[in-house]
Amino acid sequence: MILVLEKGISPRARRQVELALKRDGYAFSVLPGFERRILSVRDRPGHDASVLPALPGVERIESASSAFKLVGRDAHRADTVVQVRDVAIGGQRLAVIAGPCAIESGEQALSIAREVRRYGATLFRGGAFKPRSSPYSFQGLGEAGLKILAEVRAATGLPVVSEITAPEQSDLMARYVDVLQVGARNMQNFELLKCVGRLRVPVLLKRGLAATIEEWLMSAEYVLAGGNSRVILCERGIRTFEPYTRNTLDLSAIPVVRRLTHLPILIDPSHATGIREKVSPMARAAVAAGADGLMIEVHNAPEKAMSDGAQSLLPEQFGQLMRDIYVIAPVVGKQVDFDYLDKAGRTVGRAAKRRKGQADVAFVGSAGSFEHKACGQYFGGRVKTLGVRTRRAVFEAVAEGAAEFGIVPLENSLTGSVHANYELLLEHELRIVGELTLRLEYHLIGAPGQKLSRVRRVLSHPHIFDQCRGYVERQQWELVPTEDEATAVRMLKRRNRRTEAAIAGRAAAELHKMAVLASGIETNPRNYTRYALVSVVPASRRRKGHGKAAKPCKSSLIYSTPNRAGALHDTLRVFSRNGVNLVKLESRPITGKPWEYMFYVDVEADLDSEPMRPVMKALRAKTDFLRVLGCY
Repeated sequence: MILVLEKGISPRARRQVELALKRDGYAFSVLPGFERRILSVRDRPGHDASVLPALPGVERIESASSAFKLVGRDAHRADTVVQVRDVAIGGQRLAVIAGPCAIESGEQALSIAREVRRYGATLFRGGAFKPRSSPYSFQGLGEAGLKILAEVRAATGLPVVSEITAPEQSDLMARYVDVLQVGARNMQNFELLKCVGRLRVPVLLKRGLAATIEEWLMSAEYVLAGGNSRVILCERGIRTFEPYTRNTLDLSAIPVVRRLTHLPILIDPSHATGIREKVSPMARAAVAAGADGLMIEVHNAPEKAMSDGAQSLLPEQFGQLMRDIYVIAPVVGKQVDFDYLDKAGRTVGRAAKRRKGQADVAFVGSAGSFEHKACGQYFGGRVKTLGVRTRRAVFEAVAEGAAEFGIVPLENSLTGSVHANYELLLEHELRIVGELTLRLEYHLIGAPGQKLSRVRRVLSHPHIFDQCRGYVERQQWELVPTEDEATAVRMLKRRNRRTEAAIAGRAAAELHKMAVLASGIETNPRNYTRYALVSVVPASRRRKGHGKAAKPCKSSLIYSTPNRAGALHDTLRVFSRNGVNLVKLESRPITGKPWEYMFYVDVEADLDSEPMRPVMKALRAKTDFLRVLGCY
C-alpha cells in the first residue's frame, strides 16, 4: 500500500508516523523525488490497516493493487527530471544516448564515443552483457566490457548506459555504469525490477516486445515501489503483424505516457525499425511528438559489428541526425545542445568557485518569463539566476561581477532586431559567447474560471503586444505595459480583477496557478527569439573538457565604412573571396552623426582563429571602425 503524508508535514510528525509503522511491524521505504512524502508500506496479512489513515500527518492511504500509484500524475504532478551526473533527462534539453549495441573492444568503444560526443550525444551506450535469441551468438564481454565503459567515461566525460540481465550482476554493474538498462525481454522480470529498485542507480526501462502501456508502467511501478524514483521509460517498438520493419514504433505512446505519468520518456528508433535508413526519420518524428530524448545505435564499421550492425548509424549519419533535430526541437520547446557536457561541467565548476552572492547568469524579468526559460535551457536546471529590471542592468551586472553571464534577446523573427541590446554591446566591453533560439508561444492568461468575454484590460511587455498584434487588434482592450510577461501574470494574480488578463507563456501561468483563456495568440506561429549570452571572458578561453569540444563556428561584428561609393561592397568582397558565409547584414544610424551608418554582421566563421587573421586584416583596411562582438 501507499501512504501519502500531508503536504508540509513537520519532521517531528513524520518521525511519529514512521515510529508507529515500525511499532506495528510494518516494513516500509521512503520514496524520494516526490512533491509530498510518500511511503511504500508492505501489507501485513491479517493485520487491520484501516487505522493507518487516522495517524496524525497521514493524508490518505492508497491500495497498491490499483494501477501505478507512484508513476502516475496523482502522486507527482510535475515532470520528473532524472539527473545522471551532469546530464538531466526530462528537462528542456534533449538527452541523446548513442553508441554501439555491444562493446567489442576498448579501441572500438573509445573511437565511437569520441565521434558521438563531438556530434552532441550526452550519454554513451554499450552492452557488456547481451541477451541474444541464439545461445551461439555473441553474448558480450562481461566485466571486461564494463571496465571499457568506465574507461570511455573517464576519457570523454560521457555518462555510460548498459543493460543488466540478472539480479546477480547488480553489484558489479553499479560499480561501473551510470544508468542500468532493463531490456525489453526483462521488462516483466519482477525479481530484476525489485533488485534495481533497491540500487538507487538510474534505471532505463524498455517497453516489452508485446507489452501494453499499462503493463510497462506497472513494471516501472515495481522499481519505484522498491525505493528508486529515478526511472526513465524507453519505447523501442512492439511486435505486430507488419514485416517491413523489425518492430512497429508506437509513437502514440509518447503523448499517452506524458499524460499518465511524470517519468521521462525516450525513443529507441534503432531497435524499432532494425533498418539503418529508417532510424533517422523515426527519430525526427519522435522529437516532434514530444520525446525527452533518443537512444541511437552508432557504429564506425557496422558491416563488421558483432551485434545489430544493420540498424546502426555511421557517425556521420548520426551527426546529420543531430543537426536535423536541432532544427525540430525548438518547435516543441526543447533544445539540442552540442556543447551540453562541457557547459554542464563549467556550471558545476562555477558553483564551487562562485563568489558569495554571485549568480551564474543575469536576465531581465522574473521566474516564468521566456528569458528565465532561456537561462535554464542554455545552462540546465542547476543554474543560479539573477533577475533584474532593465537590459542595461544585465550588462552592468556582468561588467561588475554580480553575474558571470547575461542573457539578452538580439532578434525576433516577427519584430526584428533588438537594437537597444546591440547598442549596449557597443557601450560595454562584453563579448557574445553563446546563443540560443527559443520558440515563443503566447497565451492569454486569467484567473481560474474567468470568462474571456469579460476581459477589458490586458497586461504584458510592449514587445509581446507587437508579436501578438494580429490577435490584440481584433479586441477592444486597454493594453497595460509591464516589465516582463511573468511580472504581468504576478500582478494579475495579486490584483484579482476578473476584467483583467495577461499575455505570457504557459510556464508563468503554471507558476502562479492561473488559467489559460486562449492559446497560441502570437501573430505567426513561427515566432522565435535569438538570445545572446554575454560575458567578460571570450568563449575561446572557456572551452575545456573531454574529447573534441565544439569550436566557435559563428561570429558577430560591427563596423562602419568610409562615405564613398562601393565602400560596403568592398567589405563584403573580403568575405566572399575567403569563402566566409554571411548570415546577417543590417544597418543602423550612428548616434549623433546623421546619415552615417554602422553595419551589424553575423558570419559563419571563427574570426578570432588563426586562419581568419588575413580576413580580419583585410577588413580593417577597408573600414573606419571595426569591433568583433563575439565568436561562439
